[in-house]
Amino acid sequence: MTLRNTALAVGAALAFLAAPAAAQKPAIVTEEATVPSGDPGIDIYVRNKHPAQLAGGTARTLVFVHGATYPASTAFDLPLGGTSFMDDLAEHGFDVYLLDLPGYGRSSRPAAMAQPAEANAPVETTEDAVRHYGAVVNYVLKRRGLQKLDAMGWSWGTTIAAGFAAAQPEKVERLVLYAPVWIIPDGQATISGGGGELGAYRTVTSEAARRRWLTGVAADKQAELIPNGWFDAWQQATWATDPAGAAQNPPVLRAPNGVIQDVRAYWMAGKATYDPAKITAPTLLVHGEWDRDTPRAQAQTLFPLLTRAPWKRYVEIGEATHTVMMEKNRRQLFSVIKEFLLAPDPEAP
Repeated sequence: MTLRNTALAVGAALAFLAAPAAAQKPAIVTEEATVPSGDPGIDIYVRNKHPAQLAGGTARTLVFVHGATYPASTAFDLPLGGTSFMDDLAEHGFDVYLLDLPGYGRSSRPAAMAQPAEANAPVETTEDAVRHYGAVVNYVLKRRGLQKLDAMGWSWGTTIAAGFAAAQPEKVERLVLYAPVWIIPDGQATISGGGGELGAYRTVTSEAARRRWLTGVAADKQAELIPNGWFDAWQQATWATDPAGAAQNPPVLRAPNGVIQDVRAYWMAGKATYDPAKITAPTLLVHGEWDRDTPRAQAQTLFPLLTRAPWKRYVEIGEATHTVMMEKNRRQLFSVIKEFLLAPDPEAP
């Protein structure tokens, strides 16, 4: 594996808790790595941001994994309004990591994605993704000399982070599930690939991405939901990670179909890919009021099944969709997650 220092922002000394609004931001170090996935020829792209003061130690360490269609590197660390979600966490003392799963973003793409989609079976299933997430967690634990860390997933990523937390609970300090996926009661899903045979991957156009994002948002609320220029900034950064797809007419983003296979075989069929009763970490579920991809019934059904979590929270953010991380109310999401991760255990004095 390789690691290189790529940037050092100038700022004041670190304050591990939120500093006054007028205070200068702390100095943040950005580093990148490629971590072997365990599959021949496939490496996982990892990005880390942390306060410069962490040179000889650690704060709260968090590993974030993305959802079914878009990579983490162009959502979790997109500097909208001058800062990204990843920046915000690092500025508040976190040692925070993101990864792009194989087939996504800046990670290696399976050989099947260089061929016509119909020539191969779906790639990067949930089982694969949990294993790949675990490879990155183990890399971070070894790098920082830790026994456990905080795990966080978005959308499909919640089944990955939670699946890892259920399989290896001794490595997870706290668990954050943002837009959690669970059993789909009516057998329908917004991402199901229709009813036809699935190839190795699917393609998504910019217009389809915009429509999906705004599904369920009242017409008179759509204009103000995503601040001006933010969708275009995200779309351009995301599509640029897939030059082969971007070269098509119209440009597309290719996304592995392993997740769609699992949506059909598990979540639409009344089965789960992990047992929430095996999770032993404090757990936070966060849902957006207007989220049509993972309706609140899924989060509310999952919540009571976390029977071994020492304590847990469920938070709903108003006027927010599945992609609140890049919307006008994003700061509410940031605050809710930071508060949960920094809070002392309720039993502590």
